[in-house]
Amino acid sequence: MYRVTLDDASDLDAWRNTARALLLAGVAPADVAWQSAGDSLFGEAGDTLPPPRATRVPAVPRRFLALAGVVLAHTDPRRHAVLYRMLWRLADGEKSLLDLATDDDVRWAYTCAKQVTRDMHKMKAFVRFREVRLDNESVYVAWFEPTHDIVTRVAPFFVRRFTGMRWSLLTPSRTAHWDGATLSFGPGAQRADAPSDDALEDLWRTYYASIFNPARLKVDAMRREMPVRYWKNLPEARLIPELVRDALPRMQAMVEKQPTVPKKKITPLQKAVDDAPEGSLTALRRQARDCRACELWKPATQTVFGEGPAHARVVVIGEQPGDQEDLAGKPFVGPAGKLFDKALGEAGIERDQLYVTNTVKHFRFEPRGKVRLHKRASAEQQAACRPWLAAEIDRIQPAALVCLGAMAAQAVFGASFRLMAQRGAWIDLPDGRRAMATVHPSYLLRVPDPDEREQAYAQFVRDLTLMREAL
Repeated sequence: MYRVTLDDASDLDAWRNTARALLLAGVAPADVAWQSAGDSLFGEAGDTLPPPRATRVPAVPRRFLALAGVVLAHTDPRRHAVLYRMLWRLADGEKSLLDLATDDDVRWAYTCAKQVTRDMHKMKAFVRFREVRLDNESVYVAWFEPTHDIVTRVAPFFVRRFTGMRWSLLTPSRTAHWDGATLSFGPGAQRADAPSDDALEDLWRTYYASIFNPARLKVDAMRREMPVRYWKNLPEARLIPELVRDALPRMQAMVEKQPTVPKKKITPLQKAVDDAPEGSLTALRRQARDCRACELWKPATQTVFGEGPAHARVVVIGEQPGDQEDLAGKPFVGPAGKLFDKALGEAGIERDQLYVTNTVKHFRFEPRGKVRLHKRASAEQQAACRPWLAAEIDRIQPAALVCLGAMAAQAVFGASFRLMAQRGAWIDLPDGRRAMATVHPSYLLRVPDPDEREQAYAQFVRDLTLMREAL
C-alpha cells in the first residue's frame, strides 16, 4: 500500500502529476492511500513512489481533467481515490466511461462537481465586501464560509468584477488578495478578521427595502436560493424577517389600491399631429413648396409632395425622394418607383388607387462630380418633415398605411420597430387604423445575388398583396 500525501488537496496539477507517476508505475487504485498534508496527525510524509514501468501515459479525454479540477475542490476525502480509479479505468480502455451516467464513480463525480459549482455560484451571489481604511486608502474585505475549497476558482471572477479596487476575500480554509495588479492566496482566516459593517450599508438597506416587492415573495424559494446560513454576512438580512411579516398586508393594500392605467405608446407620427399645418391637400402641397423647417430645401430642386386620390383607402409611405423624384417633383418615378409599379401589377393593385408619399419631402444627397449620391436624412430632418406627413394622413383619412422601408416604419410604429422581423403583417394602430411594413423597393435593387434578389422580390410582392383586403 502506497501512502500519497498532497500539500494542497485541491491542486489539480499536484494530483495529476502524482496520478501520472502512479499510473506509469502500474500501481492499482486499490494499492494507494491518499491523504492531504493536513489530514495526518503527525504530518507523516508520503511513501516514495516506485519507478515507472511504462514510458507513456495513455491519452484520456480532456473533459476528464476539467471534471477532475472541479471535483478536487470538493471536501469529500474520497475525491482523490475516486478520480484516480476513473483515470485508471480510462487508461485501461474504458474510453466511454464519462458517458456512463449509471456508473457509480461517474455519478459520484458529477454529483460532486454540481455541488462545487453551486457553491461557487453562492459565493459570487452572497459575498459582501466592506470598506476598511488602511494607510489613508480604501481596502475592501469580505468574509464567506463556503462548503467547499473554491476560493482559488472564484477569485478570478472578483478580479474581473472589481479590477480597480484593492480587496481581500477571507474564508476559513484560505484567503485571496488583490492589490490592483497581482492576485495572491494565503492561509485561512477567522470571522473576527473581517469587518461586520461599513458606512454604506444603511444606504443599501434603505434601497433594498424600497425595491422589495411583497407580491412576488416566495419564502421557500428564497430560502432555497439564499440559505439562512448566508444571512449573517448580508447587510440586508436583518430586514428580511420584518419584510416577510409585512408582506401580506402590503400586498392586500396593493390589490385594493386603484389600478394604474398604463400610458399609451405615442409614435413619432402621433407626436407630429399637433404641429401639422392646416388646409386641404392642395393647400398643403402649395405650403410645402416654401418649407424651411430644415436645411434640405437649399440644395434640393423642389419639394416632392405626395400624390394620389384625396380619399384613398391606403396611403403608401416611402422614405425620401431620389435624384429623379427631385427633378420631376413626383414620388416614386425613378428606378425604385418603376420596380414598385411592377410589383403592384403582379400583386393585382392599381397605383391610381393609392396615395403615395414619403416621410421626407426633399432629396438629400452628396455631390460626386456630376452625380448626386443619395444620403439618408438625419433624425432631426425626419422630425422636421413629419408634420407634413401627419397632415396628409389627417386630410385623407385612409383605412390603412403601408410603410416601405425602416424610416417610414419607425415613423409610424416607433423606434423599436424591427423591419425584417416584423414585416408583412397588419398591426392595429391606436387611432383605429391598420398599418403594415415591408422593404423599400430600392433595397431590392441593391441585392447583389440574382437568386436572392428574385426571392426578395417575390416576398415583396406577397407583402403588397395584403393591401388588396384594405382596398
